[in-house]
Amino acid sequence: FRHYLVILVFCWIYIRKFQSRRESEVISTITAICALAIALITSALLPVDIFLVSFMKYPNGTYKEWAANNETRGQIEDTVLYGYYTLYSIILICVFLWIPFVYFYYEERDDNNVNKCSQVKNALKYTIGFVIVCVALLLIGAFVPLAAPPGQNSTQWEKVQYLFEELGSSHGLPALSFSISSLTLIGMLAVITYTAYGMSVMPLNLIKGTRSVKYERLENTEDIDDVEHQIEKLKSKCQDGRPLSSRDRNNLQELEGKLQVLRRRGRHLEIAERNCCTKVGSALRPFKILLGIFFILVALLFTIALFISNLDKALHSAGISSGFIIFGTNLTNPLNELLLALQPVFPLDYILITVITVYFVLTSMAGIRNMGIWFFWIRLYKIRPKKTRPQALLFLCMILLLIVLHTSYMIYSLAPQYVMYGSQKYLMPSPGPTSGNTTINTSRICDADAPEDQCTVTRSYLFLHKFWFFSTIYYFGNWAFIGAFLIGLVVSCCRGKKSVIEGEVEADDSDFSDDEYLSSLYW
Repeated sequence: FRHYLVILVFCWIYIRKFQSRRESEVISTITAICALAIALITSALLPVDIFLVSFMKYPNGTYKEWAANNETRGQIEDTVLYGYYTLYSIILICVFLWIPFVYFYYEERDDNNVNKCSQVKNALKYTIGFVIVCVALLLIGAFVPLAAPPGQNSTQWEKVQYLFEELGSSHGLPALSFSISSLTLIGMLAVITYTAYGMSVMPLNLIKGTRSVKYERLENTEDIDDVEHQIEKLKSKCQDGRPLSSRDRNNLQELEGKLQVLRRRGRHLEIAERNCCTKVGSALRPFKILLGIFFILVALLFTIALFISNLDKALHSAGISSGFIIFGTNLTNPLNELLLALQPVFPLDYILITVITVYFVLTSMAGIRNMGIWFFWIRLYKIRPKKTRPQALLFLCMILLLIVLHTSYMIYSLAPQYVMYGSQKYLMPSPGPTSGNTTINTSRICDADAPEDQCTVTRSYLFLHKFWFFSTIYYFGNWAFIGAFLIGLVVSCCRGKKSVIEGEVEADDSDFSDDEYLSSLYW
């Protein structure tokens, strides 16, 4: 319970940090906080799954007393599997029903907020489209054959009966799995776009730091003087009573708008210079540089591990028709080897896999915050402290939900053997040191060659490889992720330092929203 409470508090602080006070609404705030909490809780499933399959065995490779029975192990595995399906079902409800309804409910709000019934009616009307897509995915997933279908000599009725028997025997779980896998494809695009960029921009921003406040204030003052001089020069043209030309009027209007932005920027810089957080940030500068170097090394390690894993699949898998699935590792993967090396020192390997999961979530949030919400080449919303619209926060949480779905496959690609078996070992009989019929049992790390009853595969692995064609798309998505990360790294290196008030002042801000933001800083 305490863990859930910590997650909820973090989500509340995060949403309130970016939420616009002027446009905030209770229902959108609650939805954003709950959706973000669900994303974080779901991201914790993989470490728990790996821990449970590993906890069944002793370090010497024998099962613990309570896990020696196949039926007991099966119950634990089913519990984990149903935990996956429960949280994934909640994600389906959020993505196809809850978040779209709240989004359209806010979009349909009129200025007077009088006609609530019409607002709910219109929101439901638009949400029905999302529900139809969800139902279509469930139906497709329900009847996609996972086993060999009846022969060609079978009648049409026998083929239809086979499909319904498949649906009944699996309790409809493939339908849910297909829907989640379809959403994971969208999550893959979000990971390629936001997570890859976040992995490069977050550490480099820590290393480069921000520009000097004093220098920025001096530069801003010079810009204000320059713009005021240009405005006076234009106004002097009409001192004798002659009207300005249309071109001069347009230039004057642009200069006055620019002057207004510069003056707002000056107020923000003045507050930032007096702000104690700025002074603390300057004092922590060496720590930020070290943290940035650590994060960039971690990002490079992940990229190398992902490249080796994909190369291993390209060389040793059965190809596209099998979804590039391989059992075990044939090339040395540094991250996989590190996790296996940490197994003897409990619980270092579980801490590392949890840190990797949290790292992916944090870099995704950093990528979304720096890029904003995009639809192809069109920027829909910006993510800015105290000025983010409710619709943007809902989009942010929906994207994070989709990213979390793909995170499990990303971590599996980074450390395939560890994600598949955890820290399990099994006993392998081998001939004794002396001649004769004596044999001794030696413990080995679980891999694809282990007996089926000696090593338990994580439920996450089985879930990820239920449909081979999705695994194929995920494989090519990993190559795209590597390319996007390298491009983002080059772009981040070429960019200069960020302003200390990055994202606080924009040309389209109203004076009211700016005054509201400044008052919140004073408060």
